[in-house]
Amino acid sequence: MKKEITEEQALARAAALCSQSEQCTSKIRKKLEQWGIGDDAQERILERLVEERYIDEARFARAYAHDKFQYNHWGPVRIDMELRKMGIASSIRKTVVNELPHQDQLDTLVALLHAKAKSVKARSEYERRGKLIRFALGRGFQMDNTLKALSRLGIEDDEPS
Repeated sequence: MKKEITEEQALARAAALCSQSEQCTSKIRKKLEQWGIGDDAQERILERLVEERYIDEARFARAYAHDKFQYNHWGPVRIDMELRKMGIASSIRKTVVNELPHQDQLDTLVALLHAKAKSVKARSEYERRGKLIRFALGRGFQMDNTLKALSRLGIEDDEPS
């Protein structure tokens, strides 16, 4: 049987979680639900965490976007989509995505496509290019950057014969 925790204990636990790593409201809300905290108490706890700056959605979004771009090599579209799933406001998402360095995005995409091109099997250059475009779009990069990156790699827009 699970031992119930009080609102103060839940607040302390949530504050400790927020101290260890950036958190957003939706993640903490899920934790509070798991701990069996009621809706009214959840609101009070979240309000206090925001007030005391344990939770800052913009700070969380910036850290999340930086990490996912830097380590997972996600593009801005994918980052925006994931932040939207977490309930981050569109104004914050737009600001954070626009802060991603555009040249770094292109350089990252060129490196990703260069590595992927080595393992892509296709019957024609046209099919190979299509597979690389789908790969880049799946990673969350925009079409215009994908085409620029392919151009840099010398993978041209040949029509099928």
